[in-house]
Amino acid sequence: MTTALGLGLPQNHQYDVGRDVPDVARAAERIGYESLWAYERALFPEPATQGLFGIPDVPWPDDYRSVAEPLVTLSLAAAVTERVRLGTSVLVAPLHGPFQLARSLATLDAASGGRVVAGFGSGWSLDEYAAAGVRPFEERGKVLDEVIKVCRAVWGPDPVTFEGEITRIASAVVGPKPARPVPILLAAGNKQAQRRLVDHADGWLPLAMGAEQTAAQWRELRELAAERGRTRPIRTVLRANARYTPKPYEGRDRALFQGDAEQIVEDLVAHAGIGFEEILIDLQQGTRDAEELKDVAAGVYEKARAAGV
Repeated sequence: MTTALGLGLPQNHQYDVGRDVPDVARAAERIGYESLWAYERALFPEPATQGLFGIPDVPWPDDYRSVAEPLVTLSLAAAVTERVRLGTSVLVAPLHGPFQLARSLATLDAASGGRVVAGFGSGWSLDEYAAAGVRPFEERGKVLDEVIKVCRAVWGPDPVTFEGEITRIASAVVGPKPARPVPILLAAGNKQAQRRLVDHADGWLPLAMGAEQTAAQWRELRELAAERGRTRPIRTVLRANARYTPKPYEGRDRALFQGDAEQIVEDLVAHAGIGFEEILIDLQQGTRDAEELKDVAAGVYEKARAAGV
């Protein structure tokens, strides 16, 4: 079975969001990509009070200095495309008020004709949580649980009612409704998050960490689903963060998905063998501008299909 391929949209500081997002979105749909994705990074603390991913002394990459808001980015893409799915990978859901986030996603899905995929994560940045002011960092799991419940309620039939710790909806009509039930995917990097996924979400949105490690995580998740009695299939979208180089990377310490188009596809083939339904390739970190991003995206897609992905 052919793996669906998605492309990360240009959100970082080297791109002109208003011009480049629609341009790349149109090109990606023409090339054949089945989906377009946006990620969330709300701010860049300077000086950094916390290392990248919460790991001490690991610096934040310059790419995070300016990242366009994900739902605005997807709205720009939705306006100029007809077929591709529009996903968040990932949106840090606890940084948002649950009710307003549910309404924004519903509106985007209605406007795009039922193309939204809601990929949620709980985040790791203390500074982002302090700035958002929804709830403290320590409560991120509880907030994510409530976001999922509020989304299901708001997207469901009227009248909508809900009583939670953050959100209280008396009997009300809430519209517009999504064009169809919006799938919720979770990054789910630990056991507690995996249980949340198995019990309450539609699918899994992991980060590629190497074919062997990623395959092991997928086996563990399927085993957990069997233990907890889940019978519904788990939808899967793998995120591959790539760093393109014009020439082949020749160092012995080549990082995963680093190098020219052939080397990126080599890693893509290895991960496609795990059996994921879809792989999202984010190429924007290594490309200088939208023109190069479009060229590299076309080359990666062509080589991936030729390799049987």
